[in-house]
Amino acid sequence: MTGSRERVLARIRAALADRPHTAPDAPEAPEPPVRRDYLTAHGPEDPAALLDLLAGNLTDYRAHVHHSTADGLPELIARLLRERGSRSVAVPADLPGAWLSALDATRPVVDSEELTAERLDAVDSVLTGCALAVAETGTIVLDAGPAQGRRALTLVPDHHLCVVRADQVVASLPRALPRLDPTRPQTWISGPSATSDIELDRVEGVHGPRRMDVLLVTERPARES
Repeated sequence: MTGSRERVLARIRAALADRPHTAPDAPEAPEPPVRRDYLTAHGPEDPAALLDLLAGNLTDYRAHVHHSTADGLPELIARLLRERGSRSVAVPADLPGAWLSALDATRPVVDSEELTAERLDAVDSVLTGCALAVAETGTIVLDAGPAQGRRALTLVPDHHLCVVRADQVVASLPRALPRLDPTRPQTWISGPSATSDIELDRVEGVHGPRRMDVLLVTERPARES
């Protein structure tokens, strides 16, 4: 037992060797500064590379990724809702009106206090923007900011269309956090809602939308992912 005790104490002394020695009644020395010289991104950061990385990771999470220009966005939204068979789409009150300019048979349902969770459950789709997107993790962040609405708006309907502008895409989490307000209600999502049981049987739509369409707004020619 003595040998084990001495080995443990020796390891403690070695670990504390670089700490200044102070008397028991001396004031505690300030903690040394934490080094934060780690990498904050791990690959190319040009806009085209970030968009491709984001699209690839979102696709791995079974989201459906679509590229569009700003001018082509309204028609793309209308087409996706039409193909989905959506008769109604919930939208935040401050959603840009131009996004809905090509709708034909789909009825916009503007968010309000009267739009309860029960009424939202009867809406086919929801259309929002986002706060930002993280390319390395394939993550989209919502914080109830402009064109996003409250959290329930994107959790109850079965189909979520989310518009992501190229200037909202960052490389990594360390690049994302300084751009976010920690006091806002944040929702971090990577593809449609999914969960698995102990046998790893995947079930989608349990905690949120069963299908997610991500619309990346760029100036490149539109394509599907």
